[in-house]
Amino acid sequence: MKKLLIVGIGAGDPEYLTVQAINALNRADVFFVMDKGAAKAQLVALRKDIIERYVKDRHYRIVESASPERRRDTDDYTGAVEALNREKQRIFERLIEEELSDGQCGAFLVWGDPALYDSTMRIVGAISQAGRHAFEYEVVPGISSVQALAAKHRIALNSIGRSVQITNGRGIADGFPEKVDSVVVMLDAQNAFRKVQGDVDIYWGAYVGTPDEILVAGRLSEVQDDIERLRAQARERHGWIMDTYLLKRGGRTAE
Repeated sequence: MKKLLIVGIGAGDPEYLTVQAINALNRADVFFVMDKGAAKAQLVALRKDIIERYVKDRHYRIVESASPERRRDTDDYTGAVEALNREKQRIFERLIEEELSDGQCGAFLVWGDPALYDSTMRIVGAISQAGRHAFEYEVVPGISSVQALAAKHRIALNSIGRSVQITNGRGIADGFPEKVDSVVVMLDAQNAFRKVQGDVDIYWGAYVGTPDEILVAGRLSEVQDDIERLRAQARERHGWIMDTYLLKRGGRTAE
């Protein structure tokens, strides 16, 4: 039977790979790499660097496929993501059918952790449930950008005895959630942190774990202009940005 591995490869630094992830990569005959265009070619290059660095058997193949884009001309975010995942599912099914022989093992390399703000595991699960293709699959966890961010800033995500909420830019746009002291925000393309009021500290990082890493920490009201400027400059320079931040109510900023 065919086998699929969904491998979390960490937040950018090749040394974030776990021993389990390295062992998983060395089981793969075929690596499936989704290409998101010239602007994000660095992400493909980083995946190839990880494969080259850690895979000992050179008798593998890398299969690249163009990744579809989510529609951004609609207010129906959920519908747009579901449509995107259906298109990805069709691509994944073709790859499984055409590029993976019986008895072979294929691998999808997922940034960060496959369980956090990534749809690969959801898509592969849907293909498995549909029953049109016979294969087994397993998931290997990875170090997420959330963990990497906290380590870089040398700060715990949670306050003692308190909860942590993980959300996206849309989720923080209405302000700091009630009944939590710490909020991790991912996928904020609109600088939604500007809508947060009160005594709040921010720990922000972009391209965490890569040579292009940028870190800023401080009172939100004092550093938000700097963060917005740095985000704009980085996006202009690279053509894309991958950033995450932690908001803490009434916390103490890192040195």
